[in-house]
This record gives sequence, C-alpha cells and structure tokens, in this order.
Amino acid sequence: MTRTLSITITENNYHDLKKMVGSRQISKFVNQAVEKELEQKKKELTAAYKSSAKSKKLQKEGEIWEEALQDIK
Repeated sequence: MTRTLSITITENNYHDLKKMVGSRQISKFVNQAVEKELEQKKKELTAAYKSSAKSKKLQKEGEIWEEALQDIK
C-alpha cells in the first residue's frame, strides 16, 4: 500500500533530484532514502535499548518504577 505525502524541500535539492533521478522517479528515490534512514534509526534504537538493558542503574530505576506502579493499583 502506498500513501500520498506532501513534503517541502529546498529549491536546490529539487533541481538536483530532477537532474539526477528524473522528475518521474523522485518519489521512488525519496522512499528508498527514507527506508535506509529508518533502518539505520531502528538499529541505533535497538543498540541503545540493549545497552540500557545492561545498565545496573537503569535496572534498579526500573524496579523502583515497578514498585511505584504496584502501589497505584
């Protein structure tokens, strides 16, 4: 499924896109660029999560929050 999206880019970027990929290929190019960037962000978030999961300090803080949530129930 595809969605239509209206975005704003600089005039220079638009002209470069038209020259390099052609006006009929801009959407495909932008979609591929976004996919790459999102994949990189997912990898970064996963690495950060794994790193924080190893942190003893954050584990202790998580336990404190869990206790606090139990008190609310």
